[in-house]
Amino acid sequence: QVHLVESGGGLVQTGGSLTLSCKASARSLDRDALAWFRQDENREREFMAAISWVTGAVYVGDSVKGRFTISRDKTNHTVDLHLNRVKPEDTSTYVCAAGIYNPVLYMKGLDANFFDSWGRGTQVTVSS
Repeated sequence: QVHLVESGGGLVQTGGSLTLSCKASARSLDRDALAWFRQDENREREFMAAISWVTGAVYVGDSVKGRFTISRDKTNHTVDLHLNRVKPEDTSTYVCAAGIYNPVLYMKGLDANFFDSWGRGTQVTVSS
């Protein structure tokens, strides 16, 4: 299990940018990928982006490709989600997740089933 704590949420104007950070605590993350999802009452949990802790391989969800990016800082054990050119429909709770990295399974698309550790989330609100 990986302990995950998100930060960086808040209010941002349409077209603006925001960076969310996830602090990961575990004995080792060498086998893991870390990811960001968003969820709220009106939508299913939606995959945003994931990154392999060791290789740095990046996966980005189709709905945010070209606007959102993901990065990791191995020194500080953080994974950041960079939200760019945000839209009102990006308003949601953003949640960090961790799970065993499996690039073969990822070829068919990523979803929440591949991750077994979850943070509590951080709220992002985009004003129009």
